[in-house]
Amino acid sequence: MTTRYEQVKETLKANPKTWLITGVAGFIGSNLLETLLQLDQTVIGLDNFATGHQHNLDEVQQTVSSAQWEKFTFIEGDIRNLEDCKKAVTGADYVLHQAALGSVPRSINDPITTNQANIDGFLNMLVAAKDEGVESFTYAASSSTYGDHPGLPKIEDRIGKPLSPYAVTKYVNELYADVFARTYDFNTIGLRYFNVFGKRQDPNGAYAAVIPKWTAAMIKGDDVFINGDGETSRDFCFIENVVQINILAATAEADAKNQVYNVALGDRTTLNILFDALKTALKDSNVTYDASPTYRDFRAGDVRHSQADISKAQNLLGYEPQFRIYDGIGKAMPWYVKHLSATQ
Repeated sequence: MTTRYEQVKETLKANPKTWLITGVAGFIGSNLLETLLQLDQTVIGLDNFATGHQHNLDEVQQTVSSAQWEKFTFIEGDIRNLEDCKKAVTGADYVLHQAALGSVPRSINDPITTNQANIDGFLNMLVAAKDEGVESFTYAASSSTYGDHPGLPKIEDRIGKPLSPYAVTKYVNELYADVFARTYDFNTIGLRYFNVFGKRQDPNGAYAAVIPKWTAAMIKGDDVFINGDGETSRDFCFIENVVQINILAATAEADAKNQVYNVALGDRTTLNILFDALKTALKDSNVTYDASPTYRDFRAGDVRHSQADISKAQNLLGYEPQFRIYDGIGKAMPWYVKHLSATQ
């Protein structure tokens, strides 16, 4: 039986659209770009390289044909500048708004800059997209919105109090999106990402996500640090599942709009189990890491456990995650070994 995702991809190939991806040089943005160009779509990309990289775009260029690459227009600009947003959204059918400053620790250290990018920038994009009359506006929300709500699995309409400035900004995005639906009849879809991982995720810097950071350390023979006792758990989601749901959300029917959806597997993996899984996957790529992890204090602003209920996305969007965590790690590991070994 053909999945909705397969149907949507065939429709898009037959009737190409114009897409704007903000944060296009970042981890998620560049993976979206790669898939859309391979589907022969026209793509506009906006990025200020605050956390994105030119080498991500260069790598995408190597994965598509020259004719497909010619369908991509890059604009170096900042979502905090309304004029940049207006320029980027001109002529777009669909907006995939990924640009943001992620990271709980970064927001605790510098809440003002996080607020400027994630709230001011988000509002600029909403206004520009509304004024342009785009067909759909899909934005990166966050599982951090669940805050201190203790329930598992996480269900979209049951949230707690935010535990960090970053979480506040992502919740405000949802509030603004809801107000724009009520006030301007401009409907959106928010995607609450849970611990996304995959190729082109940056392992460097203080705010790197756990999978690329640990993998880079293992490849280089460095210590791996676990915050807490290692029994903290997360719902890790491979990047190709995230690409799928962005495309499904952008093309969703009207009754699925003006909603937020969990983007995950509906599963939980502890950090201790993750550590062992990465070691095993590295061994399959002929990299041996024999050291044990070093445990240290829990990190401020972190929740203890996280797991998503994905039934809403399955029922309303036709979301069917194709990759479990071990599948995703296995698929991503050759990329990490190739790229991280080269930077030693």
